[in-house]
Amino acid sequence: MTVSALTRPGERDRLIVKLSEIDWIFCFTLCLIAAAGGVMQFSIAGSSWMPWAAPQMIRFVIFFGLMIGLALVDLRVWFALAYPIYGVGFLLLIAVDLVGHHALGAQRWLQAGPIQIQPSEIMKIGLVLALARFYHGASGKTAQLSWWLLWPAFLILAPVALVAKQPDLGTALLILMTGGVVMILGGLSWKIITAGVLGAIAVIPPAVMFGLHGYQRQRLLTFLNPDADLSGAGYHIQQSKIALGSGGLLGKGYGLGSQSQLNFLPEKQTDFIFSTLAEEFGFVGCVSILLLYAAIIFMALRTAYIAHSHFGRLAAAGVTVTFALYVLINGAMVMGLAPVVGVPMPLLSYGGTVMLTVMVGFGLVLAVRVHRYSEVTSGKGALL
Repeated sequence: MTVSALTRPGERDRLIVKLSEIDWIFCFTLCLIAAAGGVMQFSIAGSSWMPWAAPQMIRFVIFFGLMIGLALVDLRVWFALAYPIYGVGFLLLIAVDLVGHHALGAQRWLQAGPIQIQPSEIMKIGLVLALARFYHGASGKTAQLSWWLLWPAFLILAPVALVAKQPDLGTALLILMTGGVVMILGGLSWKIITAGVLGAIAVIPPAVMFGLHGYQRQRLLTFLNPDADLSGAGYHIQQSKIALGSGGLLGKGYGLGSQSQLNFLPEKQTDFIFSTLAEEFGFVGCVSILLLYAAIIFMALRTAYIAHSHFGRLAAAGVTVTFALYVLINGAMVMGLAPVVGVPMPLLSYGGTVMLTVMVGFGLVLAVRVHRYSEVTSGKGALL
């Protein structure tokens, strides 16, 4: 299919043309990461499909189909739904604060019978869409430095405050960083960026002293001095480091990781799945997975680059930033380079909520690629 043919509206609306425009190498790479996750879930369950591997793979197949379906949705539909999706996510966050389900010392979910919803995951996509829509209709001067920037600042800080209150500091920081990067990509003035960085540095000490919960402060202190309480607060990261280091170059072998198989490693199927991978497949296995993640990030950023609309560029870039932050934060956490904040490794860790967020986000990225020639108009006004 030539570029000239794709620029003809009638031609690019055909289903077969849309399917041909999907980046199937990108999709195959996602499948490789998810398969690696299933393999590790199978291993740490004692070579059993239950309780983790089978549900994980079934969810991935379902969400993969959803991703392909979302890739066929016209970019103008995504644009029209940007603020409504954000609004629904924000209302659900308020509902969590009022009637949310308590579990593990936190109030992060809404429950309807057997179904649990974590609205903060919806907000990750909603925020990217809302910011992309705002900047699509904003002039260069408005995006760089103007009073209109209070609107995207509110879009970011309001859900951050609600998520931090749950409490879920890891997700709140991820939403904050994603929103900040999208604002920078939108053309934010370096004066504001510099002032923001300096302000963040200045507010960290009082925030740590007075703004964090006791267990959050303890996590930070453990990060700074993990050897202070190896049998208590420092246990998680100590066992993770043992698993990482004991894998060596090629690992101990599939199903032979003592830290995970003997249950020394906590949360081995979720937060510390990367440590399990390191123990069984060593440095080579870790680098291989990280290269797959890097390939996903590169291909998604390339999609953002070739998009013709500013909305498409920022939406694809925002989703990619969220995904990259997942990988960066979890990788740093299991190596002891960041506090333990409960951010999973996407597609590798067990869990349906994060997987759904990632696959819906990549459905948006693929939609940007498939409909990169769509003319997205914002109408009049900066907020449209």
